[in-house]
Amino acid sequence: MKRLLACLLLTCTVAPASEPAPIPQPKTFDYEWAGQKYTMQQYFIVFLKSGPARAADRDQAAALQKAHLDYLGGLYQQGIINLNGPTGGPGEIRGISVYNVATREEAERLAGEDPMVKAGLLVIEVHPWWLAKGSAVK
Repeated sequence: MKRLLACLLLTCTVAPASEPAPIPQPKTFDYEWAGQKYTMQQYFIVFLKSGPARAADRDQAAALQKAHLDYLGGLYQQGIINLNGPTGGPGEIRGISVYNVATREEAERLAGEDPMVKAGLLVIEVHPWWLAKGSAVK
């Protein structure tokens, strides 16, 4: 028994540590326009649209709105969302977010964790969107 235990301990201590899986990166390609070189990156634009549910009362609506803004603000602080904001006027699109992630599935997963989406007040529509890296709204 001691020999078996010693053998197991030796095996555990000399076994090579597995390396962490590489983090998937967004797709990119180089592009030249008007003599300027750009790196184009695939982002994912998420449309937040009116959902089928409605808040039960003002308190629930206020709590969900706060949780929604806290969630999106956290993603922005982490660099996952690059642009984010509500739309104005009539229509089913209530807000737009630009996600800086490698896959559509990741954008859908993250957008689906939004408390307003989970509560059914909003639904998401996700589209890939190519943009020059470092672009800014002017």
